[in-house]
Amino acid sequence: MSRPRFLCLFTPLLLLMSIASCQGEPTYKEKTTDVRVIVLGDSITKGVRTGVAADEIYQYLVEQKLSTPERTVEVLNEGIGGERTDQALARLDRTVIFQKPDIVTIMYGTNDSYVDSGKQASRLTVAEYRSNLKEIVNRLQNERIQVVLMTSPRWGAPAKNGLSENPNLKLEPFVEACRAVAEEMQLPLVDHYQHWKEAESEGANLSNWTTDECHPNAAGHQQLADVMMPVLEPVVKSLKMDAAKAE
Repeated sequence: MSRPRFLCLFTPLLLLMSIASCQGEPTYKEKTTDVRVIVLGDSITKGVRTGVAADEIYQYLVEQKLSTPERTVEVLNEGIGGERTDQALARLDRTVIFQKPDIVTIMYGTNDSYVDSGKQASRLTVAEYRSNLKEIVNRLQNERIQVVLMTSPRWGAPAKNGLSENPNLKLEPFVEACRAVAEEMQLPLVDHYQHWKEAESEGANLSNWTTDECHPNAAGHQQLADVMMPVLEPVVKSLKMDAAKAE
């Protein structure tokens, strides 16, 4: 007996889904909450690492803070270690837009600006970073997704890059570019860098907020979540109000 034709047609789709699953691509889940947020970024966003549990990272903390008896919110984590804006742009459709979020927060700059050992310049130029960031925003907005930009947190004072200088020297122009894109495109901005810089100037030791002068520990993730909430809360409320008007 020959195989039913529809099975022959369906097999390639199953194969593609299997390959995507093996490569770690997200599987779409129907939204069961009022609001779906995706946090997009690098290892700082990924969060979980030695000494930092899943329920200590800013994604989890923000989800808990945003969810109320009157409003259900899920926050999905799309952080990938070592990622830059050009790499985020390359996967945007299949890992972010694919999941149909209402809001996407974007935090890059740490890897884009970093100078590797044996190199003299950052991995990307400020112009490349800014162009990539704007393209990410444009593509999300084309899907009617609300975008919130975020600057990266500041490195601890003892940190060194491939030039044996503190990485903040190269990071700051990228932070300024992020702020400029937020102003130009009229986007909400969470300025983690400014918060960490001000805290340091007031006597805080940023080493106590990180595991390695870069990646936040539980205390650092709490700082990230606390700074995000005054910006995210009005955005979520606005979406909920718009949804109510449409009903």
